[in-house]
Amino acid sequence: MAVESGQEELITLLAGVARHDRSAFKKLYECMSGRMFGVCRKLAGQQELAEEALQDAFIRIWHHAGEYHSERGSPLSWMLTIARYRTLDLMRARKVRQTAGDDMLETIADDSANPLDETLRADGASALNGCLEELSDSQRDSVLLSYYKGFTHEELATAMSTPIGTVKSWIRRGLLALKRCLER
Repeated sequence: MAVESGQEELITLLAGVARHDRSAFKKLYECMSGRMFGVCRKLAGQQELAEEALQDAFIRIWHHAGEYHSERGSPLSWMLTIARYRTLDLMRARKVRQTAGDDMLETIADDSANPLDETLRADGASALNGCLEELSDSQRDSVLLSYYKGFTHEELATAMSTPIGTVKSWIRRGLLALKRCLER
């Protein structure tokens, strides 16, 4: 029963935020920021990125609170999903920026690199990136977080607010789709 009253309170606060009620927003932030920051921190693995993702998530909640509908799920899940996707978006954006800079440094630092090896490596990365783009967001996020961030199935299920069986299916189907795509 306490969970139900907590959800009712969140729904009421979201309704207030949809009307741009600053006190409702402040109360919502006080109730949810710790939990949402935990999700952001777990995904990002770094304080600064998690803080930025949390801030962006609350900005989105402020602007889109009127779009929440209880038929689609609990307010807690809705807000945690916003935090999760904001964190993943920022991680992708930073990865792109880091990769561009790292490529320049690698080329400058090692003048003796074999041009054929570089071309093959670039072609492989390009093909993989193209294939990753063909996956659904949930498949891509699951595969990348499990292989590049080392998340276990349980950690992914928690971070994505999704049953573990679903996460396992996303990873399996994503890897099969990647294999088929790369074999073309």
